[in-house]
Amino acid sequence: MDKDMVLEEARENAVKFVRLQFTDILGIVKNVAIPINQLEKAFEEGIWFDGSSIEGFVRIQESDMRLEPDPSTFAILPWRGTDDGFNNTARLICDVKTTDGEPFQGDPRQILKNVLGRAREMGFDFFAGPEPEFFIFDKKDGEATLNPHDSGGYFDQAPKDLASNLRRDIILTLEEIGFEIEASHHEVAEGQHEIDFKYEEGLTTADNIATFRSAVRAVAELNNLHATFMPKPISGINGSGMHIHLSLFKNGENAFHDPNDENNLSKTGYNFLAGVLEHAPAITAITNPIVNSYKRLVPGYEAPIYIAWSNLNRSALIRKPAARTPESTRIELRSPDPSCNPYLALAVILNAGLDGIEKELTPPKPVSENIYELTKNKRKEYGIETLPGNLNEAINALKQDKTILNTLGNEVAEKFIMAKKTEWDQYKGYVTQWEINRYLEKF
Repeated sequence: MDKDMVLEEARENAVKFVRLQFTDILGIVKNVAIPINQLEKAFEEGIWFDGSSIEGFVRIQESDMRLEPDPSTFAILPWRGTDDGFNNTARLICDVKTTDGEPFQGDPRQILKNVLGRAREMGFDFFAGPEPEFFIFDKKDGEATLNPHDSGGYFDQAPKDLASNLRRDIILTLEEIGFEIEASHHEVAEGQHEIDFKYEEGLTTADNIATFRSAVRAVAELNNLHATFMPKPISGINGSGMHIHLSLFKNGENAFHDPNDENNLSKTGYNFLAGVLEHAPAITAITNPIVNSYKRLVPGYEAPIYIAWSNLNRSALIRKPAARTPESTRIELRSPDPSCNPYLALAVILNAGLDGIEKELTPPKPVSENIYELTKNKRKEYGIETLPGNLNEAINALKQDKTILNTLGNEVAEKFIMAKKTEWDQYKGYVTQWEINRYLEKF
């Protein structure tokens, strides 16, 4: 869609307000709402806002910034209806510009655009398909609880899976926005769900992840429920991940596919895979960005903690799924969780893979055994390292990886690291209920 098509569709659907959406460096969706009579002006001149109030943006003396709507992201929000039958609020995702009209290099969407540009210079188009998981909890007196909305398990259906109607409402809502839903099901834990949508070009996928999270929360709220993308809200059960399927295309053909290879993976595919493995510790700071992320990345709950790859088992960090057609050849990175900033996550993953291609890195041999069951000596023999065990270790790994730091740029890297160090220091000083239960009467 272009500007004129957006204005026409807004008129036809009696849109009254438009939310101009962007994200801060932590992935939190921000928006400025404008009345419809300001939309044409927004396209022509942009909408100014105070960048100093946004996490990771600019200092107060450099505060003026401009939102420039991307017309291709126009969507009418189905949950913002009116009594006359119209959905009167729409959404446009924006790029952030500086006062002189240049792209703001601290904008996460721009950082991803930069890496996508590098890929195109190398002759590649980048595609990604996420598998976001989330929990649905009951609410009490308007506040979220930790009581799962249902008692279903993996692939269960009603009556145990009480949320099938809710998932249906979420899917219908997403389809109205323009998503192509491929599958949905109940996940392993009570109250846990997964909805998969079609893989798309990298920027569209990042936009879709941000929109997906907003839509899921909105539909849950309309049903007096709470949806959370927190990776591990309840101890002792599976956490929520967001596996991401990755592929590169060149001249319209899948650059990862080689029909003569035993894994149907091309040299480009192996190089890309090796690059992601090489930079995995630093990538983890971005794909698993909160203290709670590392409560999921522990043995026993299907989340990967070992830096290895496999075409068979799911205990490895990267899996090479079976492909029915050349176009579907891909690799699956299993560590990310849905709390990450999707723009920064896809940017660092892609740049790590491109680094592997550029340097012609070779991955280790695939591991067919269940890595969780290997002894420490066996893992050492195979050369299998582990992902960072907590946020502090991940940030330290990020600080030592020039490729990933350069992906983010100096300012974003510095501000992200500062924010995460602060989060870690606050966490270190907090006394948890687990410590009270364990130590209060013992010592």
